Amino acid sequence: MKKTLIGLMALSALSTASAANYVGGSIGTGGSIHYQQDRAPGTATRYSLDLNTTGFNFGTLSLGGSVDYLMNVPQTTPSALVPYYGAGLGAYVGLGGGVGISVYPHVLLGAKYNVNATPFSVFGELNAGYAIGFASASGVTVGGSGFNWGARLGLNYMLGN
Repeated sequence: MKKTLIGLMALSALSTASAANYVGGSIGTGGSIHYQQDRAPGTATRYSLDLNTTGFNFGTLSLGGSVDYLMNVPQTTPSALVPYYGAGLGAYVGLGGGVGISVYPHVLLGAKYNVNATPFSVFGELNAGYAIGFASASGVTVGGSGFNWGARLGLNYMLGN
């Protein structure tokens, strides 16, 4: 039993030691800053703070965040260009004329390019999902829902390099 526990602890230490951490930002249908952490080879989790001007049909500025789980598309030969896909969940609060709250489950598709011999990578992605919104107007709560999409171009910087 001791050998099993020691083996699992060693394996756990090795797997987290190779995980890379990134910080970055993007622009597109809004602006965001994010922290991304590799989970396993080819997978990562990204946590972002977003500022959207589309407002999820509320006509106001939205502040919120999202969590995205990303997976690289398997490649037969290593390449600096890496396509990926994923899914995520965003939550936003409308600011300005009316108060609105929205939840945005979505899927995404993108590609990143690792710049040689530097800790930088650039990426572009599209996301689409069904936004579920709730707004308050004159004391009456109304709901607004519908298909939504977004696009972003961004930059990642690998920490600890």
